[in-house]
Amino acid sequence: MIDPQGQANKWIKNMENKENTLYIFKPSDSNYLKILGTKVTFGHPVLMENVGEELDPALEPLLLKQIVKNELKMADGAVEYNHEFKFYMTTKLRNPHYLPEISTKVTLLNFMITPEGLADQLLATVVTEEQPDLARRKEELIVQGARNKE
Repeated sequence: MIDPQGQANKWIKNMENKENTLYIFKPSDSNYLKILGTKVTFGHPVLMENVGEELDPALEPLLLKQIVKNELKMADGAVEYNHEFKFYMTTKLRNPHYLPEISTKVTLLNFMITPEGLADQLLATVVTEEQPDLARRKEELIVQGARNKE
């Protein structure tokens, strides 16, 4: 996720910490591959923050989901793969240039804010502060509209 303002990080943390224990790390952290293998086995969500334009080649089997007989071969050896496992990556780079080899292995989402989106967020913040009942009613209507579409 392209996330210069940190909105995707906030969203992932809120979403995953409600039900699961999210493990957060950076590519510069030492020994993250061993911990990542444990998270894959137990099916815990993982967030890799501050990803640059190049990825560690040791992540390739994970990105390609090279699962054989319910095992994923990683740098430290094979680990059992739990299908509940989720792997998120975010970058603070505004306009990253990923090689085609990386782009084909991941789904890129751009969380970079637009002027219209910023105006909506600022308006929502003001309404929440000035008229919390109106903001709560808006949230209820959004949830009700989503249920009606199901």
